[in-house]
Amino acid sequence: MTTRTTVLVTRRLPEAVEERVARSYRGLFNPEDRQLSPDELAVESQEAEGILCCVTDRFSRAVIERLGKRVRVLASVSVGTDHIDLAAARDRGLRVSNTPDVVTNATADIALLLLLGAARRASEGERLIREGTWTGWAPTQLLGRSFQGKRLGIVGLGRIGRAFAERARPLGVEVHYTDRARLPAELEQRATYHESLEDLLRVSDFLSLHTPATPATRHLMNARTLGLLPPGAVLVNSARGDLVDDEALIAALRSGRLFAAGLDVYDGEPAVHPGYRTLPNVFLLPHLGTATLETREAMGFRALDNLDAVLAGREPPDGVA
Repeated sequence: MTTRTTVLVTRRLPEAVEERVARSYRGLFNPEDRQLSPDELAVESQEAEGILCCVTDRFSRAVIERLGKRVRVLASVSVGTDHIDLAAARDRGLRVSNTPDVVTNATADIALLLLLGAARRASEGERLIREGTWTGWAPTQLLGRSFQGKRLGIVGLGRIGRAFAERARPLGVEVHYTDRARLPAELEQRATYHESLEDLLRVSDFLSLHTPATPATRHLMNARTLGLLPPGAVLVNSARGDLVDDEALIAALRSGRLFAAGLDVYDGEPAVHPGYRTLPNVFLLPHLGTATLETREAMGFRALDNLDAVLAGREPPDGVA
């Protein structure tokens, strides 16, 4: 009898994904869906040749050095790989992969929801209904911001940024963007390019972040850069929590310098800065960017495609290290 290859699945994944794992491998699953500690990752991986992991798993150099000696691949069910020390993985000889493309539409949908929810004060309105304090329609009740003729700034016009722009244009906004370089005209789709972040901020009535988390982009939005936005601007972040300096954003929202913000990601999540909870003008979601069944299944299957390739001695389709 041939011994089946062992694969560690660090978090609970959609049923169809776990069924595929079980058909092909000896799967070590996490039915309680607990976030595994560094010690648990080290212990649980001892028999594994591959690990199907997620953004909540922190693979620091110390963790990678303690993984089972047979581990050959970290297949992450995510686009971002900032939770994995890629240099340490290379030093250890591990392949690392991600799941691009399949998250684009779901994440762009959430960015649009954040934009609409923040600009139209949706969380305040829902609270009135849930708390039973709504007294009826009034001409000046919960006045939000209109989109027609306003300028929407997008930081990072990659796949998700472009999908978001496509969804936002029917609202009547002018799309402006900045990126590392100007995109070809067919990808710009008539968006206005700004060479610098500062130039983009000065014209952005609404601003949406779609850039990766790197040391260079940490706290990209801080007291200085937030101060460049037009008074009454709305900020949306569906990318990475550490792009925003929480203290600076809270101060801008509290003072009225910004009209509102819509956030799906947080610096140090699942911990959320308590200041956000007391502000009526911030629309908060619990990292729902890719949270549709179809998207999470597609992410799981794509991660498995990468894992299958490495364990079969082939190049992973989405290798990043």
